Amino acid sequence: MFYTVSRRGTLPVVLIHGAGGSRLHWPGSLRRLVNATVYTLDLPGHGRSGGQGCDTIEGYAAAVADFLQAAGIKRAVIAGHSMGGAIAMCLALDFADLAGGLVLVATGARLRVAPAILEGIRSNFEQSVELITGYAWSERAPARMVARGREGLLDTGPEVLAGDFTACDRFDVMGRLGEIRVPTLVVAGSDDRLTPPRYALFLAGHIPDASLVVIEGAGHMVMLERSDEVTKAVREFLELMAPG
Repeated sequence: MFYTVSRRGTLPVVLIHGAGGSRLHWPGSLRRLVNATVYTLDLPGHGRSGGQGCDTIEGYAAAVADFLQAAGIKRAVIAGHSMGGAIAMCLALDFADLAGGLVLVATGARLRVAPAILEGIRSNFEQSVELITGYAWSERAPARMVARGREGLLDTGPEVLAGDFTACDRFDVMGRLGEIRVPTLVVAGSDDRLTPPRYALFLAGHIPDASLVVIEGAGHMVMLERSDEVTKAVREFLELMAPG
């Protein structure tokens, strides 16, 4: 599994991208957080990582757990965007010793996917990428940023993207959120059409030690659209976890 690491502090933080993404879905300000050692991953089959993509969240969580153990990371704050947030929750539930905190960005406890997208990725890949791209960004997002996002999905390819969305569609931990026993930050974009703010409200209301930040005017790719605000929220959350 390919990853980058920025060592600017002692607190381990792991960034997990969403469906069809890569480590570049995280802005540089988060990949190089002050006062943290940040590991930014390409999931199997994504970006510069080898191997095959998965079609279950549990499969990706096991791969991340293997990475953490191989890298000697005993306990980390796990940050995930969209599908990555589902992976983070799965780690906190099924590999609890590895998760010391969660940052859940534009995600939900259940991630149903429209059948038209699941079928379309295989039957008309480019058209489906256009559809997904249209929903992923707010109207305020710069055109060049949207274009790079579209190119990234196309580069991922239909097989991996179909597996990712199948994994999301199968994911459901709505009844298990109370089992998450680590500090959690939930971040949402007010204009997110893929994982609407009500998903974040549900997470924040059902995870015992959770706080919520809603970024006004941002879409599903909130951490790229409004990187300064998201980075500030994450930095303040980490400061509360590790004062001094």
